[in-house]
Amino acid sequence: MEPVKRLFYILAGPGVLGISTFLLSDLLTLHGAQAIGILFWMILWWIARPVHIAVTGFVPVIANALLNIVPMGVITGQYFSDSIILIFGSGLLCAPWATIGLDRRVALKVLSVIGPSMRSQVTVWLLASILMSCLLPNVAVCALFTPMAVAMLTTAGYSDITKCQPAVPILLAIGWGVGIGGLGTPLGGAMNLAAISIFEEHVGHEFMYVDWLIRISPFFIIISLVTLACMLLIPMKVKTLNGTREYFTQRYRALGPMTRDEKICGSLFVIGLVGAFTRPLYVSIFPALTPAHLYLILGCLCFVITLANKMPMLSWEIAEKETMWGMMILFGGGLALGKLMNDSGASVGIAELVSGMSLDGGLLTIIIFVVFARAISESTNSTTSAAVTIPIVLGFTTKLGLNPVPYWFITILALNAEFMLPISVRAIPVAYGLDARKMLKGGAVMALVHIVMVTVFGYAFMQLWPTFSQLSCVFSK
Repeated sequence: MEPVKRLFYILAGPGVLGISTFLLSDLLTLHGAQAIGILFWMILWWIARPVHIAVTGFVPVIANALLNIVPMGVITGQYFSDSIILIFGSGLLCAPWATIGLDRRVALKVLSVIGPSMRSQVTVWLLASILMSCLLPNVAVCALFTPMAVAMLTTAGYSDITKCQPAVPILLAIGWGVGIGGLGTPLGGAMNLAAISIFEEHVGHEFMYVDWLIRISPFFIIISLVTLACMLLIPMKVKTLNGTREYFTQRYRALGPMTRDEKICGSLFVIGLVGAFTRPLYVSIFPALTPAHLYLILGCLCFVITLANKMPMLSWEIAEKETMWGMMILFGGGLALGKLMNDSGASVGIAELVSGMSLDGGLLTIIIFVVFARAISESTNSTTSAAVTIPIVLGFTTKLGLNPVPYWFITILALNAEFMLPISVRAIPVAYGLDARKMLKGGAVMALVHIVMVTVFGYAFMQLWPTFSQLSCVFSK
């Protein structure tokens, strides 16, 4: 970015804060108007990128230090909340995968079933990206699969990815698949943890992960299949990629039998996964052993367990290198923004303004929430969308005396996908040669399909499926 343009955007951030304070103080409280200004400031910087997105995550602390909107401890505490601990712990648990080779074993085993036809290629890459992103960070899955796909295409005879026609649907399948896969479980991404953290703060109760699976899984399956159907409709001039199955099969066989270290590493991950979703079974015995603390314990065990080569499974140097510190700061900034919106009265003020639009919580309300959440996700990322939209949705439902649960779930369905712009995780396929214009063209169609699907199924679930509007396992913190 040119220095003059960068300086303009840097100054525009505090500028929109000042404008918001001046224009909205009469509609909201002073502190509410300031919180909205901080929201606009962060969105502007997240979109324009005059500084790294992680730096934008510190804006709530900086602005609150100068304006004293809420007690500072309330803000800084968000940067090491239970959700941050969960991200950190799961990162420690997955960090040894690359060193030990478990990540490549799992990926190559999945991809070894791929056929030579382009339809098989798109199907396997999309579904593999979706399924692995249910359990691992979207960025990690995309960063693992994209170079593997490029290597496969190179083996098939395509040396220039920018001019490779088969690369377009394959790299789109990876970029879109990891976004959709994040919806599958609460562990699928920081956006889900942000949504859960804000919800728990709002209702004062712990959210059980099993409730997510019961209510989200039907739509997750449907949207995965619809996305696959849409991708198979993409015109493909190249029909087959010869030798691709052999490529992955040979790579997998070269790994040899699963080692003792891989088995231990995989077992720890399974223990954490099972423990997170079976918490209702042991919550009365270990009330403080939330998924966040369970993952931290298992992650710390990686420093203790000795590998076959007599070295620790995980060293602090590797953990320090592999931990996504920037993502954690971004996530903490999103939580801090949500806290500012709630405690300053901004969310309540917005809810009152929205209530004046004669919205009654029906279909029109759902459409507005879905489009708003999708717009934020596409222009920034899903984590930002969760931090911005969830407090507003919860504030609105509280204002009208509505049950927040179905609207919260519908908003989560809406924000959990990214299709159009080469930012966030979508920047990885573009960095490897995917034409950003083709991503935008195809992504616009997919975003529209996603909006329609979320609106139709979200409204139908709310009207016809009572379980969707209830939480079966809620315990006081």
